[in-house]
Amino acid sequence: MVRRRALLGLFLLSGAVGACGTGSAPQVVVYTSEDQVFSEPILKDFEKSSGIAVRAVYDTEETKSTGVALRVVAERDRPQADVFWGNEPLRAVMLKGEGLLQPYEAPGSRDIPARYRDPEGYWTGFAARARVIVYNTQQVKPGNAPSSVRDLADPRWKGRAGLANPLFGTTTTQIAALFMLWGDQTTKTFLAAVKRNDVKLVTSNGEARDLVAAGNLAWAFADSDDANVALEQKKPVAVVYPDQAGLGTLVMPNVVALVRGAPHPDAARKLIDYLLSPGVEARLAAGPAAQMPLHPGVPVPPTVKPVSAIKDTPVRFATLGPTIDQILPYLKDWAGAR
Repeated sequence: MVRRRALLGLFLLSGAVGACGTGSAPQVVVYTSEDQVFSEPILKDFEKSSGIAVRAVYDTEETKSTGVALRVVAERDRPQADVFWGNEPLRAVMLKGEGLLQPYEAPGSRDIPARYRDPEGYWTGFAARARVIVYNTQQVKPGNAPSSVRDLADPRWKGRAGLANPLFGTTTTQIAALFMLWGDQTTKTFLAAVKRNDVKLVTSNGEARDLVAAGNLAWAFADSDDANVALEQKKPVAVVYPDQAGLGTLVMPNVVALVRGAPHPDAARKLIDYLLSPGVEARLAAGPAAQMPLHPGVPVPPTVKPVSAIKDTPVRFATLGPTIDQILPYLKDWAGAR
């Protein structure tokens, strides 16, 4: 893809300038697509408690969750990163497929449900988000609220529903899951109906949430952490976990993985152990991100449901990576991208 090749060329030119630092003190280099406002305090606390200096490279809003993953690809012949921390599983799946990860089973991974871990130990999930429906309570009564992804094509919502750009981020994952579960023809027929229904495509899940909160849209899909922001701000919104009687709600964990050829493997394993601890999940749950813990016994934020209480979409993340590569040309045409 043109975008991927362009980004890859940029990272090949830039190398890892500023990532590794200098000096002989213990250090670890982490590339992360988790929002800096959430990840940076956790990395600083690890630095403080372990005595290991953390050099972090954060993803940007423009590159969504792809930028740091492509940087690992660009550096395959001379790895600079030790740890990859993704805000969803698919980039770790891609890196595994490229042979750029090495397996590591951290002690904290044993309590994580198997469906949120790579079966061969190449990556482990923690602190999940869900793809939810956010609706405006001044325009939609609870009894009439949308409850399924299929409502995007329902004529009663014509021109009143929203969806983030399907070429990036978690909307891509959601649509790839539909292709996997429904097959090509059924999914394309559905997406054609969505287009006829004038669903508004917006730049991000955050924009989708804001348009709903402002009353410009009746409802939209977003991630549970985005929805939580509006709930905490007391906006006139409510949340539905979709398709609980059908295909289920898509649950997407953060993931952490050890980079093959990591320059600081011992420090990398210590950081991975730290990130997969119940304490880190508790912090990500308690903060504004309101992420859903995967360890048993970790307190769940009041504004989200426990993972155990959700019927989640039965997808195997390992199969979604290839599916995304296959459907992106179609999605570019569907979304009207040039």
